[in-house]
Amino acid sequence: MQQYLEIGRIVAPHGVTGEMKLELWCDSVAFLGRLKRVYRSGQGEGGMQVTGLRPHKNMGLLRLEGVSDMDAARALVGRVLWAARGDLRLPKGACFIQDLLGCQVLDADTGRCYGTVSDISHPAAQDIYTVKAEDGAEYRFPGVAEFLVEKCPEEGYIRVRPIPGMFGAAQNGDEAE
Repeated sequence: MQQYLEIGRIVAPHGVTGEMKLELWCDSVAFLGRLKRVYRSGQGEGGMQVTGLRPHKNMGLLRLEGVSDMDAARALVGRVLWAARGDLRLPKGACFIQDLLGCQVLDADTGRCYGTVSDISHPAAQDIYTVKAEDGAEYRFPGVAEFLVEKCPEEGYIRVRPIPGMFGAAQNGDEAE
């Protein structure tokens, strides 16, 4: 598992005092609220002290030490920020999306492997999992309890209980001849 995780992207300056709009790649500003430091790379390079972070609409307003005017903030627009895994606290039973990518998708009842998780998006009320099958086909399903039975990123798998056709005709052994 990676030591540093993406938390968002700076999208614009906010005002003239160096505050920046942060597009959140997590559930909320509150989740990031205890961060003291962010990084400019996934290897922990370019550590910057967080001096303020507050919610603003569906984004965060971020202040970093040394960024004290609009020009300095503008220079960071487009930059992805990272946090050390050890600085982030997940609720019990939750996991980072990044840790689920690449996990095998197994049938909870039969053990059949449908492919691997290639993407997880959050376009609406629940996450949408994209599964890439060995033959290159892609399938999507909502990450709700009716389908998603177990997440075990430490072991490299998730278990699902699909409905007929969720993973194509091949799911039921109905491949065309």
